Amino acid sequence: MSDDLSAFGGDPLWVVLLKAVLIFVVLVLLTLFNIWWERRVVARMQHRIGPNVHGPFGLLQSLADGVKLALKEDIIPKAADKVVFVLAPVITVVPAFITFSVIPFGPEVEIPFTDVVTPLQLTDMPVAVLFVMAIASIGIYGIVLGGWASGSTYSLLGGLRSSAQMISYEVAMGLALVAVFLYAGSMSTSQIVAAQEEFWFGVILLPSFVIYVISMVGEVNRAPFDLPEAEGELVGGFHTEYSSLKFALFFLGEYVNMATVSALATTLFLGGWRAPFGIAQVWEGANEGYWPLLWFFGKVLLFIFFFIWLRGSLPRLRYDQFMALGWKVLIPLSLGWIVAVATIRAVSLEGGIDRQYLLVGIGALAIVFLGLFFVGDSGDDEEAEASEREAALAPRPGGFPTPPMPAGGPVRGAAAPLRFDEPHVGGTATTTTTAPRTQEES
Repeated sequence: MSDDLSAFGGDPLWVVLLKAVLIFVVLVLLTLFNIWWERRVVARMQHRIGPNVHGPFGLLQSLADGVKLALKEDIIPKAADKVVFVLAPVITVVPAFITFSVIPFGPEVEIPFTDVVTPLQLTDMPVAVLFVMAIASIGIYGIVLGGWASGSTYSLLGGLRSSAQMISYEVAMGLALVAVFLYAGSMSTSQIVAAQEEFWFGVILLPSFVIYVISMVGEVNRAPFDLPEAEGELVGGFHTEYSSLKFALFFLGEYVNMATVSALATTLFLGGWRAPFGIAQVWEGANEGYWPLLWFFGKVLLFIFFFIWLRGSLPRLRYDQFMALGWKVLIPLSLGWIVAVATIRAVSLEGGIDRQYLLVGIGALAIVFLGLFFVGDSGDDEEAEASEREAALAPRPGGFPTPPMPAGGPVRGAAAPLRFDEPHVGGTATTTTTAPRTQEES
């Protein structure tokens, strides 16, 4: 498929400015709604009420919180690098808005009260998806630099964790998108949406879709992958020392990034702005005019709900589990799936085996390999736990060996066994028994 981008680049200046302002306003309003929606959904999951006072249904609660943050005292730590400390939140939030410049919201439409026809997309380019990933990578540097410039150990560790996540999960995410490029024959977002007119890539490229969804959660530092801001061990992580508007920018960047990866998943795997299956067959105008905006934002909000559901359901992973998932599971599966998709495309183009049978077979193999990965990991974990138990029960030089209890190990608070050969302080042995001692005393 050739990249036909003739619809872009010819808009008047006022149309370009109008699109840019609308994208900014929509993302800000969407962030305010997403914060309220997350608090309401998690409250319902935890049998609470959630925000319900400010505005109808509490919809103005996010706005009230934003005003509160703006009025708080802005503190810069004495040990901080002031220039980098101030620039880090800006570096995080600006790329989050820029990435939406190549996201298609709908087809070509006529602007009301004018005769200007323009696509519902700011711009497009032959490598638009690579542009999104490159700009999103810059946003991670804001977190890294913010943690480093704060002058705090907790913040520094949060920044280091963020850089590790960026390396690990961006590799898996990029590899998951290769299959989409092979199938669509283009890296242009508008052309990828056009290639999904009959079938969504989320269905025929299901392994890529699953890998991308897992990677996008790690990419935006959301639970259960929110290791850079784990309050259990790092207080607040990279933003521990931030307050007022600087903290608000980090907060805004996180929620806009959620919308960005959700919009990219919608564009690449769920047909973009096209109506769901069945609606277009019944209603001819479902993909015309401004109606596609409804389908696009409906799919984006579906992903946002997925983020919220994960946060309210799953506990945070250990850091070693998190890294092992990226390097030992997602990246090998992505590489194997790329080879499979390339084979399918080559065979299909040459008129060989039916593509549907190949997809079913490769999908089954992918599920088998995924199961083997998890089975292998569980066996390694059992062996590691067994070796740890043996090491704990082994006698230490000069120590007091305690045999295991019948249940398999020493019980906290249980009395230690009697010893008949324990020496006195002076070094002479005795055959008298010693009084039982608790585990804490020993």
